[in-house]
Amino acid sequence: MEKTLWHLVLITMMFGLLISSGNTWSASEQTHHGPEGFRNLYEHSSPDFLDFLKWRWRRLSKNISPIEACGFPVAKNDPAFLKANRKKTTLTWIGHATVLVQIHGKNILTDPHFSKRASPVQWAGPKRVVEPGLSMELLPPIDMVLISHDHYDSLDKPSILALHHRTGGKRTAFFVPLGLKAWFRDLGIQQVYELDWWEKQPCGDLEMIAVPARHWSKRRPFERNKTLWAGWIVRRPGFSFFFCGDTGYSRIFKEIGDRFGPMALSAIPIGAYAPRPFMHGHHVSPEEAVQIHLDVQSRKSVAIHWGTFALADEPLDEPPERLKKALAQRGMSKNAFLVLQHGQTIVVGTHPVETQSNGSDTKRKTTHSTVE
Repeated sequence: MEKTLWHLVLITMMFGLLISSGNTWSASEQTHHGPEGFRNLYEHSSPDFLDFLKWRWRRLSKNISPIEACGFPVAKNDPAFLKANRKKTTLTWIGHATVLVQIHGKNILTDPHFSKRASPVQWAGPKRVVEPGLSMELLPPIDMVLISHDHYDSLDKPSILALHHRTGGKRTAFFVPLGLKAWFRDLGIQQVYELDWWEKQPCGDLEMIAVPARHWSKRRPFERNKTLWAGWIVRRPGFSFFFCGDTGYSRIFKEIGDRFGPMALSAIPIGAYAPRPFMHGHHVSPEEAVQIHLDVQSRKSVAIHWGTFALADEPLDEPPERLKKALAQRGMSKNAFLVLQHGQTIVVGTHPVETQSNGSDTKRKTTHSTVE
């Protein structure tokens, strides 16, 4: 019991301060800017610190633990293809919320995380259970990075610095929600575009749009919701990619779809949803992820935010199974909302899905899937 108590104290010190308070906001206020920070658009009561302690104590006292390793197969990627590609639209799931998207010759990375732990320190905190599907060294040159919010599983300082130093800080542009530019400037990163919800920023022949999500922010004590959280749309004529970021479900996604849909391709979270009383306000379930897919009128979606870090109570291999059932219940094809292996690349084209492998390794396959 004494060991359990010390574990609880350590977890509380490191992560308890990341929990938002129980403030309730209403859309009738017509703004997400408040006197003490940012807030969600629609009525939303977030769990407070006491809720967090109750959840962690229940896990420790009853020895509740999600599966830490499921033996997920990892695709053997083709870095040479990704580095040479200038014409095909592709998406590679690297792990958690990190995806590499190639659009019209530009390489775009979302919430880059390549560290061992989703934590402010690398000796404690949620540990990566699957290595990145594509290592930092094998990435093509990154033109743009999209950041959804400031939590440690999405904004990883070592990964950001490594990306910045790869090209001497001269190539990569960082797109961040309102309030996060100062964090990047403190690291010596100058090419930062800070956007509020619904704002747009041209970048060559692409347009970057920050859109609302239902979440919260906190990276240091006493700074709750001082920076914004967001999803992102990358748009060019005839094509839109939607990166949902971290979010709970709300009717804001219907508005996003009405304004900017249909989406040709979306990356939508499906994991870290249990227990629901604690997680429902800021993490969607697989069933809600399907609703987001429909709300934003997504032609194809890819599941993210699962299978990489044990952040909640559900087993790591449960989200894809629930997603499969949710799609079946709605009469939808599993190809409408894809579950990829870590490191798997899909090419967004006009032909049915065709998976190619090298034929020599059944666990690590070189996978180029073409999706309609």
